[in-house]
Amino acid sequence: MAESNRGRNQDRARVAAGQDHEVRYEAEKQDVSRAEVKQAVHEVGNSRKKVEDRLDRAD
Repeated sequence: MAESNRGRNQDRARVAAGQDHEVRYEAEKQDVSRAEVKQAVHEVGNSRKKVEDRLDRAD
């Protein structure tokens, strides 16, 4: 697992909805709005796989 610049392990399997850069990345990757990403995180939790599956079904 990669380490952040603060020496902590990063968890790439999660979407941190409070972190604008993570929400923006996921929105651009899925071609949806940031609000849709935040709504998906709210509905299914912060698992990246679940969020991506939810966004795929929303199409």
